[in-house]
Amino acid sequence: MWAYIIKRLLLMVPTLFGIVLITFVVLQMVPGGPVERMIAQFRAHARGTEGGAMSLGGESALLRRSQMDQEQVEYLKKLYGFDKPVHVQFFGWLVRLFTFDFGESYYHHKRVVDLVIEKLPVSVSLGAWSFFLVYLTCIPLGIRKAVKHGTRFDAFTSVLILVGYSVPGFVLGIFLIVLFGGGSFWSLFPLRGLTSDGFADFTLWEKVLDYLWHLVLPLTCYVIGSFSVLTLLTKNSILDEINRQYVQTAVAKGLSQRKVLFKHVFRNAMIPIILGFPGSFLAMFFTGSLLIETLFSLDGLGLLSYESIISRDYPVVMATLFFFSLLALISNLLSDLSLILVDPRISFESAPR
Repeated sequence: MWAYIIKRLLLMVPTLFGIVLITFVVLQMVPGGPVERMIAQFRAHARGTEGGAMSLGGESALLRRSQMDQEQVEYLKKLYGFDKPVHVQFFGWLVRLFTFDFGESYYHHKRVVDLVIEKLPVSVSLGAWSFFLVYLTCIPLGIRKAVKHGTRFDAFTSVLILVGYSVPGFVLGIFLIVLFGGGSFWSLFPLRGLTSDGFADFTLWEKVLDYLWHLVLPLTCYVIGSFSVLTLLTKNSILDEINRQYVQTAVAKGLSQRKVLFKHVFRNAMIPIILGFPGSFLAMFFTGSLLIETLFSLDGLGLLSYESIISRDYPVVMATLFFFSLLALISNLLSDLSLILVDPRISFESAPR
């Protein structure tokens, strides 16, 4: 098994190299880099402060402005390293990313690591609650649906979860805001952030209630679409195992249905669920939904990633993509290793010929 782990870890290096290369090429092809954006902002500011001075200066003022702009462009290119050849820039990014030196944000003027840590609590908070709510609800519901397969309960719950899956989270969010967030009906839940003003002065119990109160609407939008996939996967896995020969043999020996279900069927049926467990765990904990975070004014990683792409904040874009790609690769490895805990018969050693 250790040989398999080492092999997978070594394969992560070329995979990350390819991800960084593709991202770098795409960023080079996208028009309007950070230097151009800064120059445009400077020009807009200069027009507002100088007013009509340009019209009085004539051609000499235009010439001076053009010369000044060119000097600023060269200075900014040198400052951010864009004056170097493309291959030198790329290998510079590789060295920084693989040594976890993500640099400083062009837009926020903070270290990228500090910026991510600052935004992380919102995404982790929503991800943690989403993860536990989804798994603690879907697995028991999937088991119940499998036991009651073909009944009214099974049909009714299938309709509910499929309707929830078909409604996008941000559309549901707009509906909840209009209905419960002070839109056209009731004002029952807050619409901004995860805490109220003066949160630091609240008692412990008031802090807990205020935090949960702010979570209701965004958390509903996060989890509503996740119920169907896991619930139906659990149900179908249980049904597949129930129809196998060893289950019929166990029933013929006189074992109770409950004992057969939880001692034999459940363990084997959970293998597909466990396979996706680490990936879902990391995804829900560390990633956010851009539209939902924007809708409820939640300053998390989803909103940060979007703003970084729009503002051409290359250090944040490269760092977040590298970080989440690394997490995805690690989660895939953990998914494989977790199968051994569920089924010891699984081995990653090469079979003898």
